[in-house]
Amino acid sequence: MIFPIVAYGDPVLRRKTEEITKAYPKLDELLINMFETMYEARGIGLAAPQVGAPVRLFIVDATPFEDDEDLTEEERKFVSTFKRVFINARILDESGDEWAFNEGCLSIPDVREDVFRQPDIVIEYQDENFKKHKETFSGMVARIIQHEYDHIEGILFTDRLSPLKKRLIKSKLANISKGNVSVDYRMKFPNAKKKR
Repeated sequence: MIFPIVAYGDPVLRRKTEEITKAYPKLDELLINMFETMYEARGIGLAAPQVGAPVRLFIVDATPFEDDEDLTEEERKFVSTFKRVFINARILDESGDEWAFNEGCLSIPDVREDVFRQPDIVIEYQDENFKKHKETFSGMVARIIQHEYDHIEGILFTDRLSPLKKRLIKSKLANISKGNVSVDYRMKFPNAKKKR
């Protein structure tokens, strides 16, 4: 089932999320639906709050970056097979010199801005079978994880912009929350007029 993606302005995107256990109802179904929703919207990551579930869960599929010419051969090989489920994740460390990359978000369509993030992370998480992992990731994969991790912390990539950049996109964000944006995937707009 393809979920509507929650748009900027919906309070669920700002909520602190709750940890889940194996007893979480219909988790397998939720994961299948999240992957279907992400692929339908041509995304590379999706967090549970973006489909209205305020839980510590996000998914990543970096494979679209395998053709990115800016990546080294080793990085391309790694992203070409990188598809993961992250449950109850905690970033333990971020290190290295910050670097900028032009980010976007399925919940904030038509807004792309350079965001500075550190290139290396250490993260603890559980997979879809609730097996615990502690891993180090770098480069593009680390960035995708950091972006999705922010979602489960109630942070959006626009929060990481300078005050000037925030002012420049303020009206775009207001229009997104009202549904005044053209998208080719299903969305749920918090402040849309009822006729939609």
